[in-house]
Order: sequence, then C-alpha cells, then structure tokens
Amino acid sequence: MRTKKLLLTGAHRLAILTYIVFALFPLFWLLKVSVTPNDLLYTEGVRLWPSRTTFEHFEFVLTHSAFPVFFRNSLIVSGATAVVVTILASLSGYALSRFTFKGKYWIVALMLVTQMFPLVMLVAPIFKMLSPLGLTNSLTGLVIVYTAFNMPFATFLMQSFFDGIPKDLEEAAMIDGATQFMAFRQIILPLTLPGIAATLGFVFTAAWSELLFALMLISGNDAATFPVGLLTFVSKFAVDFGQMMAAGVLALIPACLFFLLIQRYLVQGLTAGAVKG
Repeated sequence: MRTKKLLLTGAHRLAILTYIVFALFPLFWLLKVSVTPNDLLYTEGVRLWPSRTTFEHFEFVLTHSAFPVFFRNSLIVSGATAVVVTILASLSGYALSRFTFKGKYWIVALMLVTQMFPLVMLVAPIFKMLSPLGLTNSLTGLVIVYTAFNMPFATFLMQSFFDGIPKDLEEAAMIDGATQFMAFRQIILPLTLPGIAATLGFVFTAAWSELLFALMLISGNDAATFPVGLLTFVSKFAVDFGQMMAAGVLALIPACLFFLLIQRYLVQGLTAGAVKG
C-alpha cells in the first residue's frame, strides 16, 4: 500500500509538472525570440536558447515605435473598464442575490441571451450606434463597449459570491441600527474582496487582450491599444518577430503586476472569521 501511494503521488506530481511546463513553454519561447538577434532567428534552427542574445528589440520597441502610446491606451481602457464593471457588477449582483422584484428572471434571461451572439456579428451595429455620437476612434467608446460586454458575466460572478454570504450577517447589522446600504458597505463588501479581486482580474485581462472591437472601432495610432499595436510589426512582405515578441514580453508586465497586487484577496476565505462561535 505504501508503494502504491508513493507511485500515485509521484504520478500526480509528474502530471502537474508536465502541465506547468506545457503552460509556460510559450512564454519561455516568447522571451527567447525577443532576445534573439535577427541574424540568428532563421540560421540557428530550433534551439532552447540562442548562442548570442541582444536587447535591441526592446530598445527599438521602447524608443523608436509607437508602443508606449499603445501601452498607455491599453492601461487606460483596461483599468477604467475593470473599475467601472466591478462597481456596477457589485451593485447589480447584490440586487440579484438579495432582492426579489418583478421581472428579475426576465432580466437574468436577457443577460444570458446577450452572451449567445458572436461578437463579430455585432461590430457593424455597434459602429453605427457609436459613430453619430463621436465615440469611434475613441478610448471612451472602447470603455463603453467593453463595459457592456463584460457586465453580464461579472454580474453573475459577483452574485455567486453574494449568494455564499449568510443573510444573517446583514440582519444582525440592521438589528443594531444599520441601514441596508450600511450593511452592504460595511459588512458584505469586505467579505466579498475575493470576488471583487476575481472580477477585477477577469475584466482587466479581457479588456487588455481584446482585439476585434479595438481593431474595428479605432482607425489611428493615437487611440490604438496594445493588441492592435502588435499588428504594426507585420508588414506586407515580412514579420519582425523579434520586435513583436519584445512588445509581447513588455505587455505581460502590467497583467503580472496586477495579479500580484490582488493575489492575496484571491486566496482569502470568503467568510473566514465573519461569524464567531
């Protein structure tokens, strides 16, 4: 039995290690290509690491391209979308979790229906709606579109967290004199920090990597985001993989830092310490 248990443990850890290597290998290859000189990209064949490295691709991307502008635009759009969606989803998720009102289930059904349409078929109608308002080729227009498309999932995500919190906590606070809003702000919201962090992370990464609407609604480099900016490294007859991969490595930094900031909330117990005794 001991030998069988050791074999199962070893197999389990090997499977986890294999998955980690499989998941991280594309990132490793991204870094490898970004530091490989152009003259070695096609001459050395397939190697785990180039015989000579360079940072000229990073230098070009940072100093001789419009990547800093794309980077700034993506930060603005993704950050604004994440904050707006999380605030609205917290309020709407709480309402769906705690209150019963006329038309509630129709609203939920309508939100589900919006997730069934392919995004590509909605580009033309959205462009026609935003164009008269002057919101095409605008970061504000992108924030509005991203907010609309991320709201349903974020609302359901926050609702699931609110459903996991006992209503007794709010009732006890209201017995002590708190209003419904005070109970929500002072008791419930602190307990949903893991849910808020998860929603922020999901919406931020969704907006950060979105390409379709950014490509169709933005026509100039001044308002282009990072995914669209990557296409500038693709010319008619060639693709500068070194510069493209260097831009990709730089674009990973904000997402990594963002998750480092919120990771402690992601691993917290939802109601740990909320009820004593």
